[in-house]
Amino acid sequence: MPKITPFQSVRPKPELAARIAALPYDVYNRKEAVIEVNREPYSFLKIDRAETQFSDETDTYDPRVYVKAKELLDAMIADGTFMMDASPCYYIYELTMKGRSQTGIVACSSIDDYQNQLIKKHENTREEKELDRIRHVDATDAHTGPIFLVYRSKREINEIVTTAKKQPSLYDFTSPDGITHRVWIISDEKTIADLEALFAALPCTYIADGHHRCASAVKVGLKRRTQHPDYTGDEEFNRFLSVLFPDDQLYIMPYNRVVSDLNGLSPESFLKQIEKAGFTVEYTGDKQIAPCQKGTFGMYLTGGWYLLTAHESLLSPDPVKGLDVSILQDNLLRPILGIQDPRVDRRIDFVGGIRGLDELERRVHSDMAVAFSMYATSISELLKVADAGLLMPPKSTWFEPKLRSGLFIHKLS
Repeated sequence: MPKITPFQSVRPKPELAARIAALPYDVYNRKEAVIEVNREPYSFLKIDRAETQFSDETDTYDPRVYVKAKELLDAMIADGTFMMDASPCYYIYELTMKGRSQTGIVACSSIDDYQNQLIKKHENTREEKELDRIRHVDATDAHTGPIFLVYRSKREINEIVTTAKKQPSLYDFTSPDGITHRVWIISDEKTIADLEALFAALPCTYIADGHHRCASAVKVGLKRRTQHPDYTGDEEFNRFLSVLFPDDQLYIMPYNRVVSDLNGLSPESFLKQIEKAGFTVEYTGDKQIAPCQKGTFGMYLTGGWYLLTAHESLLSPDPVKGLDVSILQDNLLRPILGIQDPRVDRRIDFVGGIRGLDELERRVHSDMAVAFSMYATSISELLKVADAGLLMPPKSTWFEPKLRSGLFIHKLS
C-alpha cells in the first residue's frame, strides 16, 4: 500500500517557469553547467549545481557550494521568484517530445515505503554519488529534483488525470530542447482523497530514474528522525518529491557503450573472437545499425558498422541475464574485451541514446576503439527485474524526456 500524498509546492511564478526549469543536475559536467547558467541566469541549475557560482579552482564538493545553494534558493523565495501554494495539492505534469506525451502526478512518496521495498529499485547506488545530494538536500532543506517513479497503469487514476488536464494550466512552455511542458493543479479535497486511496490500493511503485537522488532523500529523512526522536511521521522530512507515471506511457531509449581499446587484439582477431563467442557477424559498411529486435547489436569498428546477432544459446529467460545489456557484457565485453566491472572500469563509457549513432562514430574517431549500439530495455523488463528483487547492470536504461528541476520544490520544514 504505497503512501502517496499531496504537498505545498514551492514553484516559480508562471512568467518565469520556462526560464527556471532546468535539466537534472547530473546531465551536465561542470563546464557545461557553467555555460548553461551563463546562458540563462534564472536557470535552477545554479542552485542544483551551485559550484557554478565559484571559480574553477573551488572544489565541486566544497562546503561553501552547499551554503551558496541555500542562499540562492532562499533569495529567490524571498524576492517572489518562487511562490508556495496555500494548501497541499497534487500537480499534473505532462511532457511532450516529438509528438509523444507522457503525464505524471507530482506528489510526495514515503521514505518508509522505500525502506520497506514498496518502492522497488532496479539499480545499486554508490555512496560517493549519494553524498553530494545528501549534503545538498540537507543544506537547502528541500528536495529540488523529483524522483521519476512508475506505477502499473490504473484506469481510475488515468481518468482523474484526464479530467484535471481539461482545466486551465499553471504552466505551458517549450524548453530549448524542444520538449513541451504543461502543468495543472489538483486542489479539491475529494479528488485528493480519491487519488490517495487509489495509490494505496496498488501493490507498489518503482524507481525509473533517480536512484541516487531517492536514496539521498531517504537518508536525509532518516537523519532528521534521529535529530527529532519525538517525530510523529507527519513531518515533511518523512517523504520526498516524486513524479509518478503509468507504465504504458513511458519511453526508454538505449544506453550505448564505447570501449577505449580491443584488449590487445587486432580488429581481425577481435571479430573472430566475437564469432567464437556465439554471435553472427554481418558487415554493413557505412550503414549505421540501430538494433530493431532483442539479441541484436550494432558495432562500429575501424570506420565500418557490423550487425551482431546473438545465437539462441546466449539468450536466457532470467530477468537479468536475458537483458541485452547482460548478453553483451557476459559474452563479449567481459570475456573478450576484459571489462570485468563496468561500474568502475575506466576503459568503458556509456552514451545515452538521445545522442544518436553519429556520437558513437565520433567517439571511435576521437578517443575510443569500438562502439556498440543497443536495443532498448523495455519498461516490462525493468518491472520484472524489480519485482524479482534483482538489479540491472549499470546504465541499462535512458529515459526521455527528462523531468525538469525547479518546477516543483518540496521543503522539508
